[in-house]
Amino acid sequence: MRGVNFGGWFSQVDAIQEKDPQTFPGLMEHIETFLGADDFRRVASWGFDHIRLPVDWQVAFHEANLKPNEQVLSLLDRAIDQALESGLELILDLHRCPGNDFEQGAFHEQTFFTDPEQRKDCLKIWAILAERYGHRPGVMLELLNEPVAPSAAIWNIVKDELATEIRRHAPKATLVVGSNFWNHASEFAFLTPVEDDNVLYSVHVYNPVVFTHQKAPWIPGEVFKIARAYPSVYEIPDVDSKVPVERGLWDKSRMGQMLEPVFRFREKHGVRVACNEFGVYMGGADTQSRLNWMNDLMDLFQENQIGWSYWNYKNLDFGIISQGERLFQDSPQYDNPDRIDSEMLELLKRH
Repeated sequence: MRGVNFGGWFSQVDAIQEKDPQTFPGLMEHIETFLGADDFRRVASWGFDHIRLPVDWQVAFHEANLKPNEQVLSLLDRAIDQALESGLELILDLHRCPGNDFEQGAFHEQTFFTDPEQRKDCLKIWAILAERYGHRPGVMLELLNEPVAPSAAIWNIVKDELATEIRRHAPKATLVVGSNFWNHASEFAFLTPVEDDNVLYSVHVYNPVVFTHQKAPWIPGEVFKIARAYPSVYEIPDVDSKVPVERGLWDKSRMGQMLEPVFRFREKHGVRVACNEFGVYMGGADTQSRLNWMNDLMDLFQENQIGWSYWNYKNLDFGIISQGERLFQDSPQYDNPDRIDSEMLELLKRH
């Protein structure tokens, strides 16, 4: 698997709006114009084989009564048609669901994971999405983006519950299941496999966060505001942070050690694994360090036959393409007519 995320289209639209509120055209026009058939064809022409398409429940459903927003879902229908017509497979990722938000998980515990009543709305949404899309060959269904349950044991219970409900409505679709704590590699040591033969397990890699998210405005704490190179040794004092602060030498060898629980999980259970998100915040690290990190990680994927979906295709601070983002309008990597980070794209295509 070699692909990219189409984040910011049916998901995190609020983040797109917050960055440039004066030019945001409104939800429906945004979805109509942000991406389209040409983007699917472009991704296929780059040699990639799939798209991961995140969807936020607030975008696709009416918040008051959980009824499908048919105006939005008709556009989602069209997007899936365009992906499949371009020869791409598609991971339909429930990026945010009622009662759970992966970003808020960094700041407070969410009862979604501990109270079954809080999960009923999510189950209803999955019943609708699985019924609508689960029969389509080439469409995979991702249970939940970046769970942040209080413990791995609790996430194991919840993911089995979600998988069971989805499977009721989509008996043949591939399910995509991540590990706890934002799909962290270390959590694969505690993840239990779903009792199902058609599952892809997903890790996300943004380690070390002090490098990949340096200067990212949404990460609190002074240790994340410091410029850092890669590879390098990170000497960091003790701090109170729910976001992992990973110290010491970070290089390819350390990255490989970090991924070991994923490799062991795959071998122990005879399952498929992939990395469905990875990248470096464009407003932080210097270009060479960012490319160094990407190259080391992708070499490890290639050496260990790990599939991947890069975050992100367009905008949202990680884009291969940056269009209409004032924050990055003068960034040198996008200083070309197509606003494509060509060095990043060529690195991805090489792997």
